[in-house]
Amino acid sequence: MSDVCTSEPAGAIRAIDKHSVHRICSGQVVLSLATAVKELVENSIDAGATNVEVKLKECGAEQIEVSDNGRGVEEANFEGLALKHHTSKLRDFSDLIHVETFGFRGEALSSLCALSDLSVITCHESSQVGTKLVFDHKGHLVQQSPWPRQQGTTVTMQQLFYTLPVRYKEFQRNIKKEFSKMIHVLQAYCIVSTGVRITCSNQTGQGKRSAVLGTGGSQSMRDNIGAIFGPKQLQSLLPFRQVSPSENIVEEYGLKDGDLPKQLFTISGFVSTGDHGVGRSASDRQFFFINSRPCDPVKVSKLVNEVYHMYNRHQYPFVALNIAVASDCVDVNVTPDKRQIFLQEEKLLLAILKSSLINMYEAGVNKLSLNYTPTVSSATKEVHLPVEDKSEHAENNQPGTLSPTPTMNLAALKAAFSNQNSALSGSKSSTEKASKSGPSQKTLQCFFKGSVKSPVRPRTEANKGSLGARAELHGFRNEGVSVREKDSERFLAAESPDSQHPDSSEPVVDNVTHDSSVSQNLPEDPEFQTEARSPVEDSVIIPEAKRARRDDPGFTAEQTPDTASSTADVPVCLRRKTVPLHFCLQALAAGIKKLQQQQQQQRRQAADRQRCRRFRANINPGENQRAEDELRREISKDMFKEMEIIGQFNLGFIITKLNSDIFMIDQHATDEKYNFEMLQQHTVLQGQRLIVPQKLHLTAVSENVLLENVEIFQKNGFEFLIDEDAQVMERVKLVSLPTSRNWTFGPADIEELIFMLSDSPGVMCRPSRVRQMFASRACRKSVMIGTALSVCEMKKLVIHMGEIEHPWNCPHGRPTMRHLANLEIISQD
Repeated sequence: MSDVCTSEPAGAIRAIDKHSVHRICSGQVVLSLATAVKELVENSIDAGATNVEVKLKECGAEQIEVSDNGRGVEEANFEGLALKHHTSKLRDFSDLIHVETFGFRGEALSSLCALSDLSVITCHESSQVGTKLVFDHKGHLVQQSPWPRQQGTTVTMQQLFYTLPVRYKEFQRNIKKEFSKMIHVLQAYCIVSTGVRITCSNQTGQGKRSAVLGTGGSQSMRDNIGAIFGPKQLQSLLPFRQVSPSENIVEEYGLKDGDLPKQLFTISGFVSTGDHGVGRSASDRQFFFINSRPCDPVKVSKLVNEVYHMYNRHQYPFVALNIAVASDCVDVNVTPDKRQIFLQEEKLLLAILKSSLINMYEAGVNKLSLNYTPTVSSATKEVHLPVEDKSEHAENNQPGTLSPTPTMNLAALKAAFSNQNSALSGSKSSTEKASKSGPSQKTLQCFFKGSVKSPVRPRTEANKGSLGARAELHGFRNEGVSVREKDSERFLAAESPDSQHPDSSEPVVDNVTHDSSVSQNLPEDPEFQTEARSPVEDSVIIPEAKRARRDDPGFTAEQTPDTASSTADVPVCLRRKTVPLHFCLQALAAGIKKLQQQQQQQRRQAADRQRCRRFRANINPGENQRAEDELRREISKDMFKEMEIIGQFNLGFIITKLNSDIFMIDQHATDEKYNFEMLQQHTVLQGQRLIVPQKLHLTAVSENVLLENVEIFQKNGFEFLIDEDAQVMERVKLVSLPTSRNWTFGPADIEELIFMLSDSPGVMCRPSRVRQMFASRACRKSVMIGTALSVCEMKKLVIHMGEIEHPWNCPHGRPTMRHLANLEIISQD
């Protein structure tokens, strides 16, 4: 306990003030720019708007404005408009089951008031003039004045998150990423909101406002997709066709045909075709809706991608699926952003989706596209089409049956053990071979139970009890004889396989022997001595004991094992020999002390090895990632200059020393990685102008990413003709393409660059095909394996490793450097 006096008792429980509670909870409701815009757009759609306009300044960092032509707000609702948990969507909890609007908690405007400066301009359908409302951070109305406006509502937020300093700083620093995420969320509402025109624009500085995306208010989801992503995206889409789940899929999900509810789910939308080249390089265009509410159903998304990868394993599909289900079968009140949803009969939904997608893609598998060239074998002249071999799949799915246990002789038993050992130590193929040819563990156990019999005869409970009772009379409870009984049980359990199976027909019998130290202390009780030499008690003869007794002159001929073996079922009476045991407590203490000292020394040596052994990964392809992580953690760029060159090994590897650590460096992989990164950083690809400028049909978001990173595209050899006054998706035209010898590039490389720059704006990057070209060039100009190097040349290659960003593997993935040994550990061993 602390002796410091405080004005209040430590740990006193008291209520948090309402203002602090409001600020804490508001930060949980609105987490990002995307959440803020989403809440306002949902309010507009709930108000019956057919036109929603989102206007941003500086990508939303300075101001966010959402206007609509909905019903507006009545004057009677002005006071409670931004108060916590004030809503017109429901009255009590029971209404939540049948709620059909996006919002229902009454948290959005209240939370936005706590995080920004918020004002509202609204005009109800029954009013002649609009009203401007200004709210404080608590959601209280502080100013009300007339304002000219047509029917509808405009909500304006300035300096989002500025009341939370840490989050505000992070928000301003990552505004480009926040803007991209907001656009992706807004795209979902644009797709599913048929009959609603949604537009978004952004203004940078004092420049002209540029359109980001927009729809025309069409009643078709397909038209909305075309308005956002362009007509090129529409060419590769399939309308979703729902079918009933097949029998094998019903069985896969553990469903029963008789219990399946009919017409519980109705799924509509579009997915990409399974043709190669029409998919996406990432899952950036996948939108899922439940009752027209955008959501993130993890299992549904995973299933759609898994089925698509069965037909196009290298790409991701475009997905826009709306799942209609009864409102009482879904729970949307799970997370603050309402993106996670609980569903009844979710397995049935997954079964319907899987059956429908497979049915759609299977219909096009055996169709030969005009753009597809089948592969023809030169030897057989056969055309190979991608037809699934279902017979092999059916054979693999057949349940296995256990073959009857064969009668095994000694040769079979040896063969069984050899197969089992090879299965444990061999490769995967030998494991499968042994499992087919050799008997199972259960078969071996059955063989032991049925063919190996216990070499002892059972001892009756009466005899066992009489021996224990007499031992207890002389003060040997739980000692002496009883201890030996337990030791004998453990020995027999190790020797006899039957002892591991309590259901064996031959019960295991305890072997009772006499400890010499106990025999010396036994009183002279004839009855006890006679009972101890009972024939039943001495019926067990261990093979090792037979040899010892045969050589002992104290035994008579009648007591030898040869005589006993002639009559297997006749018990043999043996006379026990008493041997004195010499014991010294001081010697025992000295031995224990010596053992403790040895253990302490071993622990110290292990600790020393632990300090020296910073590198634990072996030189093994399976441990490349672990080795790379260790090198990245332990080796800094400055350490490469300090490395001492020991020499060259096998005309391919440089052996270096840093302090007590020895490293091996691949001279070709190291030089290749250095040349590759230099090409990446400094090469400016030359472009070849096109005769006619080519339209790219980029979305408004992609156009903005391209316009903000024009210099990076120019370094990659792309030149554009930009017309900012043109319509969206027609502002950018391609006028020059990069070319390099046999390498040609096109619009697909532009889309890949846009995707990479949307995640890392302003960062120099290259399309994957440009990287392949640079890797090929770097490989050809690097030092080859088999080239003898001088010490200066080897030192130059090692220093170059400290001048690049990622020196641990070459562009093709081969490791450049590995730790060999530590001299201190070697000297200790």
